[in-house]
Order: sequence, then structure tokens, then C-alpha cells
Amino acid sequence: MSRAAYAERQRASLEPGRREAFWLQNAVEELDWFEQPTTAVDLEKPTGRWFPDGVSNLCHNALDRHVAAGLGAKTAISYVSTVGGASRDLTYAELLDDVARFAGGLAALGVEPGDRVLLYMPMIPEAAVAMLACARLGAVHSVVFGGFAARELAARVDAARPKVVVAATCGLEGAKGALPYMPAVDEALDLAAHDVPHVVVAARPETSARYELKPGRDVDFRAFIAGSAPAPCARLASGDPLYTIYTSGTTGEPKGILRDNSHPLMLKWSMEHYYGTSPDETFFAASDIGWVVGHSYIVYGPLLHGATSVMFEGKPVGTPDAAAYWRVVEAHKVANMFTAPTALRAIRKFDPDGALLADYDVSSLRALFVAGERADPDTVAHFENLLGIPVVDHWWQTESGSPMCGVQFDDVGTALGSCALPLPGFDLRVLDAGGAEVARGDMGSIAIKCPLPPGFMTTLYEDDARYREAYLDEFPGYYSAGDAGYRDEHGYFHILTRTDDIINVAGHRLSTGALEEAIQAHPHVVECACVGVADALKGMVPLALVVTTADASEDVEGAVVQLVRERVGAVAALRACARVAALPKTRSGKILRKAIRAIADGDDTYTLPGTIEDATVVDDHIIPALASLGYPRTT
Repeated sequence: MSRAAYAERQRASLEPGRREAFWLQNAVEELDWFEQPTTAVDLEKPTGRWFPDGVSNLCHNALDRHVAAGLGAKTAISYVSTVGGASRDLTYAELLDDVARFAGGLAALGVEPGDRVLLYMPMIPEAAVAMLACARLGAVHSVVFGGFAARELAARVDAARPKVVVAATCGLEGAKGALPYMPAVDEALDLAAHDVPHVVVAARPETSARYELKPGRDVDFRAFIAGSAPAPCARLASGDPLYTIYTSGTTGEPKGILRDNSHPLMLKWSMEHYYGTSPDETFFAASDIGWVVGHSYIVYGPLLHGATSVMFEGKPVGTPDAAAYWRVVEAHKVANMFTAPTALRAIRKFDPDGALLADYDVSSLRALFVAGERADPDTVAHFENLLGIPVVDHWWQTESGSPMCGVQFDDVGTALGSCALPLPGFDLRVLDAGGAEVARGDMGSIAIKCPLPPGFMTTLYEDDARYREAYLDEFPGYYSAGDAGYRDEHGYFHILTRTDDIINVAGHRLSTGALEEAIQAHPHVVECACVGVADALKGMVPLALVVTTADASEDVEGAVVQLVRERVGAVAALRACARVAALPKTRSGKILRKAIRAIADGDDTYTLPGTIEDATVVDDHIIPALASLGYPRTT
């Protein structure tokens, strides 16, 4: 596709009049419908409501239609555990049978369209079965990260008020061994005000997590399927709710995103037209069903496309080494892969020269897509050189459910530090505080002109007022993404940081993302976090924490300060820099910069979000490092 053809496709997807025809044509071509839509969008809501007269079912499109087309023997999910060593393949026919029977079991328990089902599951095929069964019935599922503490789980139970909880006896957390889940479930259900009458429990073989089912409440997952009659697909309107999912919660206040049944179109379309994967190939998204990537591109997208999806239980390093991804790529002939920049930085830390990669044949891999945080140019360039393929940084959010901006690698080329060009339906703008567009090259707030495309969030779960306040009120007529960046002279977008991570140093607005890019140019820095902390003279000053290679020089901190001075300028005023062994992150890999800033500023009101990967990192590494720099300041 040429740049001119790309521009024409964008116009077709955005211009009133043409927009309706574009989306209706794609909806009819990509999906099966029980009642085909004749109206593309209802603009009564500012964000739009898509295909209001269309009736379909995600599960039908992900499973039934492929089996009916004779593809039942094809592998749908390839499950790989690099922790327990288990692996198994499920064909489309096997997966359909399990899903239909699980849906039948839920229906027998009284679950109806619109009812909620809460999942507390590790990365095992049973999790995908439960998610697809909910979609089949029209029940609204809410996935809570397996391993969440009981109090966090209780809060989600009270928020969702589910009729059924689906759980597993344990998760496998890397080298930590089995983490029992059911004690947390039992405690959470005792703490919750909402009464959950039914719990379906997937038993795993780890003896350390054996669990006695509670009579009258619990039922074994496999027995539940074996004893249930298959349920048909519910006929669901596009505007009917599909699932709720919580944002990663780096602020400590996660928001419950509600998505509707227009979502399958964007997933099906993007598998071919963005990720460049054919139905005959294998797609590997190294994420978790607790995050939107796991929903969109482990469970739904590849199956809607009729491809094979890898479900990976493990870590990029330590299970057992930094070649875990490459073994999966070789064994499953993965065509395209998706991971987070933080995973690549971890691999580079433990295998800086790519020596482990030499033992594996990854020639099937055409592109490596990264998202979740900005991919620093140094990391992108390192893996492009190592793998000999494009490493494609692209930008999207839990709210969007699919990519908003990113270059298709066979279209117009990648640009280091940029997520390139918007995808169809996304009219991206860079705005100043007053809502006016800024000049090319100037930093501002990233916003999307309404209406939003199919599959975007419809509201926050049971909180329309917070939805409007959080996303729509700042720039009327636009969705405010909460990210800051700029558009370069070629029209490419550069998403640098969250808007609340922009720091004002003596009147100069600086992006922490730009500072981090300069810091990571140091050859021994594998990861860093830069935050703005309060300063009596300048208002704010930057503070940097860096993770380095084992052979880093003693004065890497001084070298980092000098690099920022050379690349950003003396105005950046970076003086405080300390080494740490690890940074606090959510389980999706987002660095908790707000937590670092709050600790440095002595903000006792801040609480760590439940999504934190390892809370001990804060006590063991962050607080001592900040203390060594004199933070929090005392008066």
C-alpha cells in the first residue's frame, strides 16, 4: 500500500457519508451476522454507537463458523507453559465443544444475557473457554488477574456482582512455583458484600495447591463441562455489552472499561490488515488475559480470523532463561509476535548480545510488535539488528481495545521512536490546553475526534459521569487519551508520556519520555524511570532511577546526567540519579512512575495499585534509592 492509498483509506473511514459505507462494507465482509446491519452508526451519542440494527455473536464468529466451514481439526489454541512444562493443542472443534457445554452449564446455573461472570484465572486454556462461553451466552465477563490479593478480588466481586466465579486452584508465577488461588477466593467471598452462589474450579496438578471443593458452592471445571448440554449462541445486538476490563491502574484508581459487541470487527480486520497474519499462520501475543492484549489478541482476534493462537504461561526471562520466547517461536513457527517493551529490555539485560538466540530457528518470524509503553529507539534498534525483522512500536489503550496508531510493516516503513500513522477510524490530533491544534513538532495532548470507531469503550461500568469527566470533558468533541506527544514533519505520531508525567522545570515543559530516551542511550542502561519531583526553586526537577547491566561502570549515574545535558540541554536540570536492581511495574509491564514520584514527594495519600507485579520492589529498592538521593525532602 502506498502512502497515497493509505491516505485514501483513512479518508474513507473518517469522512461523513463515506465513513458509513466503509464500515458497513467491512462489517459484512469480515463477520457473520444473524441480522446484517443496514445502519453503520447512530450519532446520538458523541462517541457513536455502531451497527445499531446488527445482530451477531462473537463466539459464533470465533468458533462455530470455522467448524461449519470444515476447519474443526485445525489448531485453535496452542498452550505452552515454560513453568510447569505442560503443553497441549486444542482444535477448533474441541474448543467449540468445551465452550458450548460450559455455556450450557452457566445457563443451567441461571446465567442470562447481561448477567456477570467473574474470572480469576491463570494463563490456561480453561480461561479462554470461560471467556468464550460468556460471549456465547451474552453474559458480561470480568477478568481479574490471577494472584490478586483477597481484598482486591473482593472489591471486584462487589463491583461486578457476578452470579458465578470461575477460578483455578493455582497459578504458576515463574521461579516462585505454584501460587494457590482458592484461599484468596474463599477469603474474598467472605469479605465481599455480594453473595456469589457458584464457583467453578479448574483443578491443576500441582500438589501444593490441592483444594477440597465446598459442597453446594463449588463444582469441578471438567465435571461442569461433562455434565452440561451444549448451549446455542445468543442473538446479541452490537450495542449489547461484551465484557468489562479494568485499566492497568498505575494511579491506584483503576477504571472499569465497558465494551460492546461491535468489537469483533476491529479485531478481525486488524489481524489481517494491521498485524499481517493469515488464517493459516500462528500468532503469539505474550501477554495475559488480565490485560486487554490478552482479550483482544490471545483469545478473540486470532480465533475470529481462523488462525492459531499461542497461549503462553511463563516469563520472558527466568523460565528458565532469556530464550523462552525464541523457543516458542521455533516450536510453533510463529509468523508474528506481540510483546511489551519491558519484556524486550529484560531479555536484553540477561542476554545482552543475543547469544541465546543463536540456538533457535526463528526464521518464521516476520515482525515483532510492541506496545504497552513507549518503545525506546535503542531497544527497538537492538532487536531489529538481532532478529533482522521490523520491530513495530504501536499505540493503543485498554479503552480502544485495538491499535489506534501504528505502521503496517509492509506499508510506509517504521521510524525509530514513533508509532507512525493512525489506523482507520482514528482521527488523531495534538492539542494545546485550549483545544487548538499545535504546530508539527510541538508537544501537546493526544486526542481523537469523535465519533470513535467500532469496538472502542462505550462507557465506564456503571459510571457514565466519571466516563465523561475522564475522557470527554477536557476537549469537547474529542476523546482525551491522557497521553502527550507530537506529530513530526512526515505526519508520524510520537507518543512520549502520560500528560501528567510532563514536568515543568523553571517554566520549561519537558517530557519524561524524551529524558528517558536520552538516558537509555547509555550502553549499560537497560531500563529507567524518570519522574518530576517538587522543587522549591524550579517548581519541579527530574529524578532518574536506572537499571544497568552487571558490568556497568561505577559512575554510570554521572554519565547519565551528562547524556541528558548533551541531548536535552542544561534546562533539563537532571542532577538526581540512582541505580536500582528493579523498577516497580504493573503485571503488564507499565512502570509505576506515579508511585516513584509520590514516594519522592512524601505523598502519604498514595496507595500502590493492586496490579503491581511485586510490591517488595518498592521497599527493597525504590525507597532506599530515593533515600540515598535525599528524598523525600524534609524541611
